[in-house]
Amino acid sequence: MRHIISVLMENEAGALSRVAGLFSARNFNIESLTVAPTQDPTLSRMTIVTTGNDSVIEQITKQLNKLIDVVKLVDLTDSSYLERELMLVKLYAVGEVRDEVMRLVDIYRCKILDVSPTTLVVEVTGASKKLDSFLSILKKDAVIEVVRSGATGVARGEKALTV
Repeated sequence: MRHIISVLMENEAGALSRVAGLFSARNFNIESLTVAPTQDPTLSRMTIVTTGNDSVIEQITKQLNKLIDVVKLVDLTDSSYLERELMLVKLYAVGEVRDEVMRLVDIYRCKILDVSPTTLVVEVTGASKKLDSFLSILKKDAVIEVVRSGATGVARGEKALTV
């Protein structure tokens, strides 16, 4: 099962390396990883997307909580949460393909960031499933390049991941 784990951690050099090392040493997979400072410059929020059964996820959270840099950890999958990801797609778009892409941009509420005579760069934001769906509907030979940010998430309501 897919899990989104939100980690509040000290904003220090090497913290990301220690988390990645933990996953690597135990042969756990990271699907995506995003890190950025919070409103408190001494803390960063790391969002890790991983997969595993309940025992694997329990092991991951126990191991993460042992790291000295980790202040607080929440598996967002256990509650109601919002998830977003950013994707940039460079497409070969000429003639009918260009018209089709323009329709898809409207349907998926995307943005066109760059236009050239033969290509378009499209920005897609939303849940990972939305991005996957957008890609699956495109003609494979039209896709030149795909860049994804990885998922980030926050719990709904007043509940906050703070100290």
